[in-house]
Amino acid sequence: MKIAVVTDSTSYLTAEEAAKYNILVVSIPVIIQGEVYHEGVDITNSDFYDKIRNLDELPKTSQPSLGEMEKVYDNLADQGYDTVISIHLAATISGFINSLRTLAASKTNIKIVPYDSRITVKLMGYLALEAGRMAQDGAELDQILARLDDLRRTIDENIVVKDLNNLVKGGRLSNASAVIGTMLNIKPLLTFDDQSDEIVAYGKVRSEKRAYLKSEDRFAAALAQADFSYRLLVIDANDPEENDRWTAHLRERFPNVVIEQTYFGPVIGTHLGEKAMALGWMKDITQL
Repeated sequence: MKIAVVTDSTSYLTAEEAAKYNILVVSIPVIIQGEVYHEGVDITNSDFYDKIRNLDELPKTSQPSLGEMEKVYDNLADQGYDTVISIHLAATISGFINSLRTLAASKTNIKIVPYDSRITVKLMGYLALEAGRMAQDGAELDQILARLDDLRRTIDENIVVKDLNNLVKGGRLSNASAVIGTMLNIKPLLTFDDQSDEIVAYGKVRSEKRAYLKSEDRFAAALAQADFSYRLLVIDANDPEENDRWTAHLRERFPNVVIEQTYFGPVIGTHLGEKAMALGWMKDITQL
């Protein structure tokens, strides 16, 4: 069995990471005032946030067409692959994974295994990296999928948004009415629900500082209960200075935890808005 790994651009893998494990990354389109851009291809993070900052109309995200994806899988079949694990952003964020399941049912020249990461960003990227590593090492499909399931169970994320407008208008916040208020400086705390995988608000605080502290405390609770080492990701939507500041603090509070800085690119930034911050964590895969 020769297994290929495909993921999408919201994994925010570097070109070097994708190349190391022979992972094919397909770009998710972003539509700004009717013009289509492809994340990671023809629009940078800074360009994206510059373009949307003063827009009245929010950008939109789309999916790669099924025709495009069929060509991707056919090319892999032509290269001698008989199976492809296609790891993508949560079905509660995008219908892409369900579209791929439809395509997979009709393909006969290659076995397509769509895998819902139930998350996105670099947390999903690490699932793709692990799948790529295992495929290179000759692991069987069932072994890889079991490993991905195990890792996925360790993933969690806490999000602090500065403006709920994008999430509410885009319908990505399932309990929006519970967190929208009129008081100034209310910061909702968001996460991916364990049961539904939807972005939900689980609380709100009166300041950014308290929002960060609550996020840290939530990670600390997970850390205290774990019998393995975590990797902690600090994620920003075009706010690298804030990322640096928070990361420095986290390294003091959690000196024995591997902490990585990463970002929300255009597709996820469309939903969360500029200056959103998040902590994400998962079992640390030390061999990567």
